[in-house]
Amino acid sequence: MTLPSSHNQDNECKDVKSSHVGLPALEVSLAFPQATPASVFPPCASDYYQFDDLLTPEEQRLRKNVRAIMEKEIAPIMTQYWEKAEFPFHVIPKLASLGISGGTIKGNGCPGLSLTGSAIATAEVARVDASCSTFILVHSSLAMLTIELCGSEAQKQKYLPSLAQFRTIACWGLTEPDYGSDASSLKTTATKIDGGWILDGQKRWIGNSTFADVLVIFARNTTTNQINGYIVNKGAPGLKATKIENKIGLRMVQNGDILLNKVFVPDEDRLPASIPFRIQARLFIVVACFIWVVIIGGFGFIFTQLQSSILEDLNSFSNSLFITNNVLQQVLAVSRVMVAWQPIGISMGVYDMCLRYLKERKQFGAPLAAFQINQEKLVRMLGNVQAMVLIGWRLCKLYESGKMTAGHASMGKAWITLKARETVSLGRELLGGNGILADFLVAKAFCDLEPIYTYEGTYDINSLVTGREVTSVAGFKPAPVRKHSRM
Repeated sequence: MTLPSSHNQDNECKDVKSSHVGLPALEVSLAFPQATPASVFPPCASDYYQFDDLLTPEEQRLRKNVRAIMEKEIAPIMTQYWEKAEFPFHVIPKLASLGISGGTIKGNGCPGLSLTGSAIATAEVARVDASCSTFILVHSSLAMLTIELCGSEAQKQKYLPSLAQFRTIACWGLTEPDYGSDASSLKTTATKIDGGWILDGQKRWIGNSTFADVLVIFARNTTTNQINGYIVNKGAPGLKATKIENKIGLRMVQNGDILLNKVFVPDEDRLPASIPFRIQARLFIVVACFIWVVIIGGFGFIFTQLQSSILEDLNSFSNSLFITNNVLQQVLAVSRVMVAWQPIGISMGVYDMCLRYLKERKQFGAPLAAFQINQEKLVRMLGNVQAMVLIGWRLCKLYESGKMTAGHASMGKAWITLKARETVSLGRELLGGNGILADFLVAKAFCDLEPIYTYEGTYDINSLVTGREVTSVAGFKPAPVRKHSRM
């Protein structure tokens, strides 16, 4: 058998390609003139119960400004970049003009928004494009908020002003290849050396990581076994971040694998979480006293004799020892509220798109909006949006009044994403064949919702967080496997 040369093979491939590849695709507005694509975003029509009246004038102005910028600057280019799975870096100044980076943080150039205002802004960004909202949430509600809650004043002054203006970009590294929902078991280590720390390990699914200037990395202190936060700067020796390819959702978001190979972090870039020595020395006394209380029942004696010393130390110890864990919980609680508003925004956009489409698209001599079954689906979508907004709004008010619990945040995120899935699925049905084209938003939203359903706690994990709160029984770990008796 005579094999063709590589040169001939190349020519043959070119000939085959030229004979099978047609002309470039028509612009969607020319190929399908009966309905307007999402590049010209539809007007907002989802606030059926007029929830806008619940917002303050400042929150209403913020919503209007974010909506206008997103519709004008992001809608025309989002499908192109989503299809290419690339981030549109040229729009970062436009995203900065939204004035929402830093969210509720006050000072150091941050806007100091109410949680409700920050949530509404998140929804308005996600209404047009979920990838842009995720980019902002990772940067602001995770990385910046961690620095604000866990950082020193020097760290806040050093990092927050530029992050608030999007002059620098941040990411937040908690998840690892082996530990997603069980993040508290992470393996990345931080070893103390003179002048700083050495980080070794791996992170996965970290949004913004491939181009972030500031990386907030969580690692386990090899001396104390605590999980602490460390600020790693772009270009640090031993730091490598590579893009995760082939995602079906949030394709503009640059999720990455982070490799940390003996990365040095100076002491001034460790997020502080010190434990007073005197409290460490008295820990065993405190623990022993509480065991004595439980076994012997000496409640009155113990609290009479020790409430001014040991119990005070215990509170101080708890606040210090678990500061990073508490900060993590607080950051995740706030972030889950913000993430809960992403599917609200996505559902708003899908409803708006479907309403316009059903009015424009005609079959059997009538607009699709005239058919009863389509109206029923549209109204079900609208009802879901009203319910989701009300849950999200109440979450914000619980937080602002200091009443929100982790269970509240988790149930809100779980339930809202569940309802959003239903809403977007209905929209997919209403658009028929165009429901699988990103040009008409719904297919893109359908895919974007899937990672949101999973990140910031899966539906199941968030349900278990709320379940633990209402039952006082943790259901996270399975019962130990026991050998079955032969009897």
